[in-house]
Amino acid sequence: MQTILIVEDKKSMSDMLTKAFQSEGFSVKAAYTVKDGVSLLSSDLSAVVTDLKLPDGNGMEILKAAKESFPLIPVIVMTAYGSIETAVKAVKQGAYDFITKPFDPDHLLLIAKRALAERTIEKENLILKKEFHRFLKMPEMVGVSKTWNEVMEKARKVASLKTTVLILGESGTGKELIARTIHHLSQRSKDPFVAVNCAAIPKDLIENEIFGHEKGAFTGAGETKPGRFELADKGTIFLDEIGDMEMPLQSKLLRVLQENEFERVGGTKTIRVDVRVIAASNKNLEKEVAEGCFREDLFYRLNVFPIVIPPLRERREDIIPLARYFVSQFSKEMNKNEPLISPEVERILLNNEWKGNVRELKNVIERAVILCDGAALLPEHLSFGTDVKERINLDAPLHEVAESAARSAEKSRIENALRQTYGNKSRAAEILKVSYKTLLNKIKEYGIG
Repeated sequence: MQTILIVEDKKSMSDMLTKAFQSEGFSVKAAYTVKDGVSLLSSDLSAVVTDLKLPDGNGMEILKAAKESFPLIPVIVMTAYGSIETAVKAVKQGAYDFITKPFDPDHLLLIAKRALAERTIEKENLILKKEFHRFLKMPEMVGVSKTWNEVMEKARKVASLKTTVLILGESGTGKELIARTIHHLSQRSKDPFVAVNCAAIPKDLIENEIFGHEKGAFTGAGETKPGRFELADKGTIFLDEIGDMEMPLQSKLLRVLQENEFERVGGTKTIRVDVRVIAASNKNLEKEVAEGCFREDLFYRLNVFPIVIPPLRERREDIIPLARYFVSQFSKEMNKNEPLISPEVERILLNNEWKGNVRELKNVIERAVILCDGAALLPEHLSFGTDVKERINLDAPLHEVAESAARSAEKSRIENALRQTYGNKSRAAEILKVSYKTLLNKIKEYGIG
């Protein structure tokens, strides 16, 4: 239920507005002074409606306090002393809207509902900027093996609960897809799914990223910034590679899991959230605990419902269905006719070790679709990327190491250009700033495609 804070010193007016909001399904908190209004500000509020003239001060004080501590909460200012100057001042300081008494309560309700709708969009836009993409529908979960079906069954069973989930598996197995599936099947599916890669964010920035910061918390902190937990309120937060989180931050995370509250960096005000936590790791967390690298109490708090995703090499029945799905997906993206997968390619795919799991298979198929101009994928369209360390003999003479590294980088750059242009060699040559003939020679030299 969404909660509205009404700050109005006239009890009759306060009671009327309370009834109006309650009749629309809102929960209402009422305050009659600036002091009481500020004390009732919290992250649980959906919106604030405040009178401008109050017994112990000005409604602008409530507006300022709300914007500094909870910048995503819309504030509507009402007054019997309306003027253009006051309205402009209120909007400049962050008010969502300004309404002059006397007014129709239905008009105020419309403003409040519009503000709440825009707040939801604002939160989603912030999440989009962080994630770069967001699934708007059920993620495709392709697999026919018994072990994969067992993983999916566990995900379905836990989805409707608030239970914390720990997803374990090697890199590239699809841990985030499982997390998104759990969110999509849950009652929180209409609220945000916020993903945080704990290994990808610099260690000195991750606390600020997860919990946000107050204005002036450090040099350059010119305004209050909500963290990922606030953005995920009422929804799900996915903490990927949780095993890479520093010990001090683990303590703060433990408190959120236990108490559903935290303080922003540089702040003293406690923020409460309702967030479902799904964590994931490619590390053996029990071993990390034994070695003193991961808090034991946090491990047990996260490990309420573990889901282990087996590597692709242990569920080979899923390789060809996944390959067919990726062929179809990339063919549509590249506006190409969908090629068949030849029997020879199927045999190669089934016999590969797939150290990079589903992610590696996806990359191999993408490259193959780019290079394929016929009706079927053939062995010459397959290119298996190997780790740079495997390509370079680090014990070789220095000039040989440099030459190998240069060749490796050149091959990778050509493959990226072909991927970027969906296999258009003329366009790739332009990007690489070489002649078409030079590019063809390089493709042949490196065995690309």
